[in-house]
Formats: sequence, C-alpha cells, structure tokens
Amino acid sequence: MVVPIAFSIALSLCSPSAAEVIASKSYSYFDIRGKTADELDRELSRRGPTASGSSARHPGATKIRFGGEATYIQNNGRCRVGNVKVTVHTQIILPRWSSRKGASKELSMIWDALSSDIKRHEERHAEIARDQARAMERAIRALPQQRSCEAMQELVSNESARGIEEHDRQQARFDRVEAVNFQKRMLRLLNNRINGRAGAK
Repeated sequence: MVVPIAFSIALSLCSPSAAEVIASKSYSYFDIRGKTADELDRELSRRGPTASGSSARHPGATKIRFGGEATYIQNNGRCRVGNVKVTVHTQIILPRWSSRKGASKELSMIWDALSSDIKRHEERHAEIARDQARAMERAIRALPQQRSCEAMQELVSNESARGIEEHDRQQARFDRVEAVNFQKRMLRLLNNRINGRAGAK
C-alpha cells in the first residue's frame, strides 16, 4: 500500500535549509493452525493478507505509507527548497503458527525455515522503502531554483511522484527475483537446518 507524498507550501525569507527522513516500522500477525504441511499451506492461502489491488492471499505482506512536507525559500525573485522531511511507515504482517504444540519435528523444521524466509522477504521490502525515502529526500533537496514558489512546488510534486514510481519498480523487481529463486532458497534453508541438527548431536 503506497500513498503519494503530499508536500505543503510555506514561504520563508531566510530560514536555513534542512533535510530529514523519518522511518518507522511495526509488526502484526495472523494466526494459522494445522498439523500437516498441506494444512498449513491451506491456512496461509485462506488467512494470509491480500496485496493492494488484488484479492490473492499471501503468506506475508508489507504495507508501506509515504508522507512528507517541504518549505520553500523565496529570495531575490527566485524560490528554492528549504526544509524537506520525508516519512515512511512500514507495517510487516507475518504468520504465526498457533497449533505447533504436538507437531512433528520434521514439520516444525519446515515451518521454521519457511517462516524465517517470509520474515526476511518482508523485511527487505521495508528496507527498499526506507532506502527510497532517503533517495527521494536527496533528489528533492537537489532540485534547482525556480522563478516562483508555485513552480518550485510543482517540481517537488513531480519529483515525489517519480520517486514513488521508482519505489514501485524496485519492489516489483525484488518480488520477481524472489519468486524465481524460492525453491532453491527453501532447499538451502532446510539443508542448513538439517546439517545444523546433525552437527549438534
């Protein structure tokens, strides 16, 4: 979920320039139950969160909300960006296996590998959003002066829209790469856990 940045306009004659990125993150969980791999898979498909604009369920999700504000400095017939603040809040939604007690060791090992990969995947989505917020702040701060603050504000709005589009492209690219490598990644995780257990004996 992505909300475009809304930049307010405030005129100043001599305020110093400043920039800031404020990133916050929260977690929420949905419970699933099951005693077999098939049951857990069905639960994820039935209870998992939906992505924005789609009814398909996913094993995890990251909701992303951008915001921000900017002030503008007018001096000698020119206007430039003064203060810039870009905010990004990410909410990571993860599955929680509520009926794990009594499950087999093999199923627990599979779940641990899967849930670890889901969390890593969603954390990377949040990281991409934070990185893009920093890139947007730098790009807005570097915009050239304009003849009026109305023109400056329009330039900032266009740059923020471009930044959101680039963010969406990066997120989609990451998902494509992850989908291709999922099976190999899960096999590697399971092998690492099997070898770790063997080494501990």
